[in-house]
Amino acid sequence: MRSTLKTAVCGAALACLAGGALAQKGETVKVAHIDPQTGLMGPVGINQARSFQYFAEQFSKNNPAGVKFEMVTFDNKLSPAESLTALKAATDQGIRYIAQGNGSSVAGALIDAVAKHNERNPGKEVLFLNYAAVDPDFTNSKCSFWHFRYDADTSMKMEALTTFMKDQPDVKKVYLFNQNYSHGQQVAKYAKENLARKRPDIQIVGEELHPLAQVRDFAPYIAKIKASGADTVITGNWGSDLALLVKAANEGGYNGKFYTYYTGVTGTPTALGQGGAGKVFQIANSHYNMGGQMTKWMGEFKNRYNDDMYTAQIVHVFSSLSDAMAKAKSTDPVKVAEALEGLKFKSYSGDVEMRKTDHQMQQPIYLSVWQKADAKFPYSPENTGMTLALVKDYPAYVSSTPTSCQMKRPGK
Repeated sequence: MRSTLKTAVCGAALACLAGGALAQKGETVKVAHIDPQTGLMGPVGINQARSFQYFAEQFSKNNPAGVKFEMVTFDNKLSPAESLTALKAATDQGIRYIAQGNGSSVAGALIDAVAKHNERNPGKEVLFLNYAAVDPDFTNSKCSFWHFRYDADTSMKMEALTTFMKDQPDVKKVYLFNQNYSHGQQVAKYAKENLARKRPDIQIVGEELHPLAQVRDFAPYIAKIKASGADTVITGNWGSDLALLVKAANEGGYNGKFYTYYTGVTGTPTALGQGGAGKVFQIANSHYNMGGQMTKWMGEFKNRYNDDMYTAQIVHVFSSLSDAMAKAKSTDPVKVAEALEGLKFKSYSGDVEMRKTDHQMQQPIYLSVWQKADAKFPYSPENTGMTLALVKDYPAYVSSTPTSCQMKRPGK
């Protein structure tokens, strides 16, 4: 169930602490990564475990708190129950920081479990660093002091996506195709709300929710989409559920456009291949061709793992943690959480902020399109010769959405 990925080796004279009262230079901070490492979504979780390992090493070399980061990876098999077992194993080892991102059903279970653990174990509190589970409820009705989200949530991405779509005259008939769990349901909900407000002439000609990470043949679904007359599909699918969907679309001769959240995730570039050029869009907090330090990191990552680093917000996890630990002069999760609230810093995408009211990262969002790699957009994922080329970048205020969060803080 567990594999340990070490980024630092503690010398005999230096105590290895998962979290101490005072941040000491060279202190080791362990982070438990709880995500699928096996099953249909295993390739995604493995990629992100590599990303956490890589950036833990990069930030251990130099950060304002002077700490070292060590990753401990747990395979939750995309199961909420397995995730709670992993959380218990992590806390039994004294790990005080938990990272997870694949599946809002898992994240919801972890938010509740972490809050209960912290209530029962004062002095041994744990922070949940949510890097990719995007159900908006987590920073609204279910917000928690112990939870921080680093990805833009479903509603934020849909706000930006439909801001683009409203100006596309060829979008007339839309099919909503999503996984049947909270994230997929929210994609459909916010798509309908935003399109009704921005382009009331657009028809929703079909809506489908399918089992998460269970479907292996999407051909029957593509047949339904074609029969509906849809010129556009909006989908929040990810991993195998998007890769197999676009593969079936290519094979089934569906020529409509796809507006997606996760085209860049493991497996989908290969499934698309040369197909889908100019027709498959992604809305995300980064893209393959960000330039600067990110380009250097992505090149090193590819050379090391023969894999593509696409979960750029993991950089935000380590940037904010090290800044907050320096500010708090501590690695204690309670003090670090207080320092994270309202934290602003410069990142690969410019100025970002961890909003204090709900712990939702405020950041720019990018719309990109699948096309042949070229001199301007050279990065080619999965050696396809293709890329996601930037179409439009949206400042943080465009996608920022209000929150209903009533945060309960410790001792207040």
